[in-house]
Amino acid sequence: MRRFFIFWTFLLLAPVSFALGEKSWLSTSAGHNLVLTDKNSSAELIIDSDEFPGVLRAAKNLQTDIEKVSGKKPALTNLIGDKKSSLVIIGTLGKSKLIDQLIAAKKIDVSKIRDQWDAYHVEVIEQPFPQVQRALVIVGANKRGTTYGIYSLSEQIGVSPWYWWADVPVKKQAALYIDKNVHVSEIPKVKYRGIFLNDEAPALTNWVTEKYGNYNHQFYENVFELLLRLKANFLWPAMWNNAFADDDPQNMILADEYGIVMSTSHHEPMMRADKEWNRYGKGPWEYSKNPENLYNFWVDGAKRNKPYESIYTLGMRGQQDEPMSEGENIDLLEKIVRDQRNIISDVFGKDQLTKVPQVWALYKEVQGFYERGMRVPDDVILLWCDDNWGNIRRLPSPAERNRAGGAGVYYHFDYVGGPRSYRWINTVSIAKIWEQMHLAYAYEANQIWIVNVGDLKPMEYPIEFFLNMAWNPEAWPKERIPEFATLWAEREFGKRHAQEIAAIMTGYTRHNLRRKPELQDATVYSQLNYAEADRVTAEIKSYASRAEALYAKIPKEQRDAFYQLVLFPAKASAIVTELYDAQAKNHLYAQQTRANTNEYADKVRRLFAADAALEQEYHQLNGGKWNHFMSQPHIGYSHWNNPPEDTLPVTHHYQPHNSAEMGIAVEGVASAWPSPGNYQLGRFDPFGQQQRTIELFNKGKESFVATAKVSAPWIILSHTSIQVRSAAQLQVSIDWNKAPIGEASGSIQITGTN
Repeated sequence: MRRFFIFWTFLLLAPVSFALGEKSWLSTSAGHNLVLTDKNSSAELIIDSDEFPGVLRAAKNLQTDIEKVSGKKPALTNLIGDKKSSLVIIGTLGKSKLIDQLIAAKKIDVSKIRDQWDAYHVEVIEQPFPQVQRALVIVGANKRGTTYGIYSLSEQIGVSPWYWWADVPVKKQAALYIDKNVHVSEIPKVKYRGIFLNDEAPALTNWVTEKYGNYNHQFYENVFELLLRLKANFLWPAMWNNAFADDDPQNMILADEYGIVMSTSHHEPMMRADKEWNRYGKGPWEYSKNPENLYNFWVDGAKRNKPYESIYTLGMRGQQDEPMSEGENIDLLEKIVRDQRNIISDVFGKDQLTKVPQVWALYKEVQGFYERGMRVPDDVILLWCDDNWGNIRRLPSPAERNRAGGAGVYYHFDYVGGPRSYRWINTVSIAKIWEQMHLAYAYEANQIWIVNVGDLKPMEYPIEFFLNMAWNPEAWPKERIPEFATLWAEREFGKRHAQEIAAIMTGYTRHNLRRKPELQDATVYSQLNYAEADRVTAEIKSYASRAEALYAKIPKEQRDAFYQLVLFPAKASAIVTELYDAQAKNHLYAQQTRANTNEYADKVRRLFAADAALEQEYHQLNGGKWNHFMSQPHIGYSHWNNPPEDTLPVTHHYQPHNSAEMGIAVEGVASAWPSPGNYQLGRFDPFGQQQRTIELFNKGKESFVATAKVSAPWIILSHTSIQVRSAAQLQVSIDWNKAPIGEASGSIQITGTN
């Protein structure tokens, strides 16, 4: 009973902030603070009935979130009734009578957020109205700002933005007190902040088909809510085999209602999806041959999206994200942009042409057009792109920073193309994201930050860092990169294991950034030099082992989330690396005719099966909620695109004889004695590698004893006699106190079966 009492005292009294990088809004006791909920009462949520529908929806979600955390469901109403000790008043500037009254009475000062894009203000005020003792006021400069303020409160009380998308459980608290000193004004530093669902088959598409039938509004509502909880506002929708506005007319309507600004990807002009041309287009996708039909096709896109917040992609590439079939025809592309601008002018009115957001993506060969002199009007956003591998190719010059349209960045966590696609798991470290996006912000590419996240899962961790940084890069200097990992782990899983989880996340992503799983094979890490393959494999296996150890310790209700966010990516990364290490050893040992060659072929098969079993384990989580998400093929690449299925790597077979026969492998040498060769260890010196390895192995099945002796007393051996069954290592080092000055050489004589 005593342990139980202490535990709940912590829950009731400990001030915990679950919002990444933000000061806690919570207090340990009622006192003069605002009681959001306790054993006696819950503060009502007050919101004007004329509020934006998306804000009303977020307020209902807050009501549900408070109930999940505290067990008490607060009332949600648009009227202040009898005397109240605590209220939460929610509203958007110009849409809430109560907020207008508070401003008029000088109870709140909204000057910092007025006319500011996506800004919000949160404050505890005393006696906002005669019958109200105190209120937490959440006010937004626009509908998104209000929604961000609402979801910031949800996160503060213990609801992760990933509560649905990664099954992160809420943090239960019997009482919630809001510090009376809370006073927050937030304004984003990057205007449009979002993600691109791309390369989404087979994983995401199969999941969507199973759960929703198609990419319809039931699916996208989950995406919209996640984006808003992460303070994002922008989306390029799934488009490989789908068309957002055409698949379900409610998609566009609800996106606007939620406050998500929609656009089409870098190669889909004028709010028309690539697949819409397949469905409705007439003639070839070539403006030089088919301008009238393409023009009318784009007119329909502008008319359809006129009522909604949208960013219009200009220019043209070939279908399916290929270069234009007309080649590098700059005059033609400039005409295309002029015609697209004329469409916008006709549909929206000439006076609106420069007010309708437009973007030109300088992706791949399109940047070459720009570098050779092509220009677009000054009000068009220039979207600079990375090299598809996380390195931004170019950023605005001083002159370009003066353009009215400004600039943005299109970034990649996922990619389909050469030299190889990478689509399976997270391979991006947040330190890399910080380095590149810090440059983008420093060079004023701050209009759009959009990142290709593939299937969305399993990119949860880098998505959150990217969007956190997009909201306010200045809040995350490089010194805080390690802190983000710890704060993220603490919010999702509690403080006890946060440091260890942060180390695992940092370790496995650093490993994958060095060499993505899809780009690994038996030749990547050296079996011969510096024990590279052994060291790399041991390191990633250690992160997987640490994750497995934590999985056994954390509460059961956290395990689904921990498996998705921590254990699976660490373990999956380790299996692939160890598999290719085993294949490399199998190939090398077959060449050297070692008796244990086949053990490594068997190990390759076991690890290949373990990879498949891990995938199935993921798909069975939470009653199969995430079935298909790990079905992206990732083993057995032979060219730029993935194989249709994971393919068992090729292994070699060697049949040892029944006798004992010694073989000797020298570090750094691929061949092995008794094959002819120069069996010389690498150079020793006092400042370099201090130990080198000779491996004695058996070419047959019977064990043997080998002896070793040196030609000089300054050569030190780990063994002078050693029993060899399969293989045994002889470590060689130098006694520098006995070694002669200058250069010297010596030898080691090994005697075994032959």
